[in-house]
Amino acid sequence: MCTVCGCEMATLEDGKSKTGAQGERHDHHRGHPHDHGHHHDRHYAQDSGLQHGQLIGGVHVPDVNPERIVQIEKDILSKNNAYAVENRARFGRNSIFVLNFVSSPGSGKTSFLVRAISDLKDRMSISVIEGDQQTSNDAARIRKTGVPAIQINTGKGCHLNAHMVGHAVEDLAPEPGSVLFIENVGNLVCPSAFDLGEAHKVVVLSVTEGEDKPLKYPDMFAAADLMILNKSDLLPHLDFDVGLCIANALRVNPRLRTLTVSARSGEGMEAFYFWLEGAVARVAKASQVV
Repeated sequence: MCTVCGCEMATLEDGKSKTGAQGERHDHHRGHPHDHGHHHDRHYAQDSGLQHGQLIGGVHVPDVNPERIVQIEKDILSKNNAYAVENRARFGRNSIFVLNFVSSPGSGKTSFLVRAISDLKDRMSISVIEGDQQTSNDAARIRKTGVPAIQINTGKGCHLNAHMVGHAVEDLAPEPGSVLFIENVGNLVCPSAFDLGEAHKVVVLSVTEGEDKPLKYPDMFAAADLMILNKSDLLPHLDFDVGLCIANALRVNPRLRTLTVSARSGEGMEAFYFWLEGAVARVAKASQVV
């Protein structure tokens, strides 16, 4: 639970002429203002980013009652979930299919997305939200594929939240009927608890990380619907047991599906494309029924 990570600040790479002041109200949906229920600071940084001050409590703090800590955690998640409901409603109205990619640092999430986008951009409309503590390197890599991307820098924060994503979506303006990829901050702990309004969490695990990762970080694998086992091209050089890794993941989450891929060689990527296109088609069919 993210209550000691220092999640205080996020910078939204913007590029639009938006202004803000301390304590102002703003909305996720243009033309539909509402009060988010708390005040926060916004101002532009030197790189024209939009700053969001996040109020986060703490745990293991001397003289802090554990019951109070639990209440703080509940309050944080309650506010986040309210924003996630708004995001999900917006995605539903516009038939936007959203995946939240989560992993530890170095799993190859960005390389996986670059490969997937390059192969899929002529088959579907795609946009990307990138989350990192600092730099816009990953968003720049994504933009080189020709699709729009926006970077959220979380500063000391170790995950994206639904509030940040709501603003990013407002600025990114993904097309109706499109696919939105959210690449979360590299962290296998805190992002598991924060719903962003996505259709599915996709956990990316590289074969260089060890077969016991699902057991060490069970909350993330329990929250995911799909596990991408990346860097399969390295398997001949490693003592990594794919079967054991999948078995460990299924111990945590019996419904978790696994795809073994290499973003570098392209091995297994078509299986992901098949899964994605099937999921998008189901969402489109459901929206037509409604």
